[in-house]
Amino acid sequence: MNRKLTLSTASLLTVPPLLWAGNAIVGRMVRDAVPPMTLNLLRWTIALLVLVPLGRAAFKPGSGVLANWRRLSMLGLLGIGLYNSLQYLALQSSTPINVTLVASGMPVWMLLVGKLFYKAPVKPKQVGGAVLSILGVLVVLCRGDVHQLAALRLVTGDLYMILATIAWSFYSWMLMQQRDPEHLRADWAAFLLAQVGYGVLWCAALSGLEWTLADVHVAWSWPLAAALLYVAIGPAILAMRCWGAGLQQAGPTLGSFFINLTPLFTALLSSAFLGEAPHLYHALAFGLIVGGIAVSAR
Repeated sequence: MNRKLTLSTASLLTVPPLLWAGNAIVGRMVRDAVPPMTLNLLRWTIALLVLVPLGRAAFKPGSGVLANWRRLSMLGLLGIGLYNSLQYLALQSSTPINVTLVASGMPVWMLLVGKLFYKAPVKPKQVGGAVLSILGVLVVLCRGDVHQLAALRLVTGDLYMILATIAWSFYSWMLMQQRDPEHLRADWAAFLLAQVGYGVLWCAALSGLEWTLADVHVAWSWPLAAALLYVAIGPAILAMRCWGAGLQQAGPTLGSFFINLTPLFTALLSSAFLGEAPHLYHALAFGLIVGGIAVSAR
């Protein structure tokens, strides 16, 4: 299937990286107030409650939510349980910039997963786009000074984020397989509710394991409540809705290049919180990342 990148598709695929950048910053800010697996459980439980009135079609007889439980459960595990839990776990020891930079390897993982497991062809322009996009990420990483790359050190959190990125690659490719009932997929809220419903069960299992193996607690406060509302509605519901719609139009390989905007947005948001103005290297990085998207889309 030939897929073209239109302005509306590009807009859909740009919204998730912006919201996910905020998610990384918020996740880092509340790391001492709530353990990572529990944070993910609370986040998606709130999202589930918000989606229930919007996705009522999922509860109708014959909706396919129960009949397709294996596939929907796997989507919930990869996209909601594993990816987000591993990201919050990564933020315990790594910075938001590092976490989103590690996630910027998504185009490479998406190409590999597509080639090895879904027999998707890898085109030279996609490889060229991946190289350009990753160069843009490196510009942000070294703050425009190539000598700073020598000081880069990976920590445990970065390794967790690599695993999260691989899980998201499988999730995105699974999402493209048209194996869900047409009436369920046509209703975005019902389809997302079905995934979140199963995903919350996985999150509960991981959170239960966390409380069993470690001495953890939740320090409740109004700032934590506000953070939970943000990560549940913005990076969860809105981002997942836009991501799913964007993938249907652009495909997982091209869509993955937009994830490389996340570290750029993270750097800009971090600068905003610190009161620092954006630098010239941010513009250069943006140009390289967009260039990678354009090359891959041709």
